[in-house]
Amino acid sequence: MAKPNFSVCVYCGSRDGNQPAFAYAAGEVGRWIGQHGGQLVYGGGNNGLMGIVAQATMDAGGTVKGIIPKALVEKEWAKTDCTELHIVETMHERKAMMAEHADVFLALPGGIGTFEELFEAWTWKQLGYHDKPIGILNVNGCYDAFMEMMRGTVNDGFVGDYQMEMIQIAEEPAGLLRELVTAAGLSEQIRHVD
Repeated sequence: MAKPNFSVCVYCGSRDGNQPAFAYAAGEVGRWIGQHGGQLVYGGGNNGLMGIVAQATMDAGGTVKGIIPKALVEKEWAKTDCTELHIVETMHERKAMMAEHADVFLALPGGIGTFEELFEAWTWKQLGYHDKPIGILNVNGCYDAFMEMMRGTVNDGFVGDYQMEMIQIAEEPAGLLRELVTAAGLSEQIRHVD
């Protein structure tokens, strides 16, 4: 298999959520990555939005690098047909490896695990540990309250405007993915799709 043109680390729910738009958006993200010659880097799960984005990426011709802790494999949550499935000991190893193999980060709808991963990537960026673009896909306004909370932290003097500017947020997958890959300096690597 050819080397991928770029890698998108996707953080998302291990559940489907209660709106069909969430699953649809996960499928669109995976299709875009696959059709444009990219690689999905994700948590290695087969359930929820995680499984949807991974399967859509593979179905569209992309590669999938799943990284999952051994304990979750034992619970039979792993997507064993990933292009590469890496089994690690801890969640810390999982997140570090996901970040290492990513060119960009993208958060889809999800729960506390998704938020924790997003905050870690965001924190690492503001500390200068990486300079990779970070995006949030705001499907059906699912991140509206989150962004309102974050604007509150700016108003309260705990977060600076410059930190908020480190995140790109959009409602449409293709445009956001293109912006993130372009911001990473890899726009020429995006395969043209007719």
